[in-house]
Amino acid sequence: MRDSSARYAELVQLALNAQKWAYAPYSDYAVGAALLSTSGEIYDGVNVENAVFPLTICAERSAVVKAVSAGEREFEAIAVATDNGGTPCGACRQVLAEFGLDIAVIIVDRTGEITLETTVGALLPHTFTANDLPIPEASEKKS
Repeated sequence: MRDSSARYAELVQLALNAQKWAYAPYSDYAVGAALLSTSGEIYDGVNVENAVFPLTICAERSAVVKAVSAGEREFEAIAVATDNGGTPCGACRQVLAEFGLDIAVIIVDRTGEITLETTVGALLPHTFTANDLPIPEASEKKS
């Protein structure tokens, strides 16, 4: 991991602050995330639940969508705050992996205690990436 302790402390605080805005009326499992782009901008996100459970969006993906919508494509770290220090779900791991396996992941509980510091690649071994997609031959591409 990169030595960015002051910046990561800021990320953790922003994730904890964002957690307060989570919309989790069904699970009561509020999650906040703060995503640091390589440009230095930070994008927060919260989980937003829906009565139709598969339509729920997680905090990590919320932060990624916000960042990508602002033109970001490269990320250094993400902090995720939950009451119990839970880690990102598989879908969030895969979405983060789209932007890099070396992204630092900092997991904290409700007190801000770091429960895990790792990378996306460590959270999602044997990742499916664009390299796993078949590339059609030029003659197979439709015009």
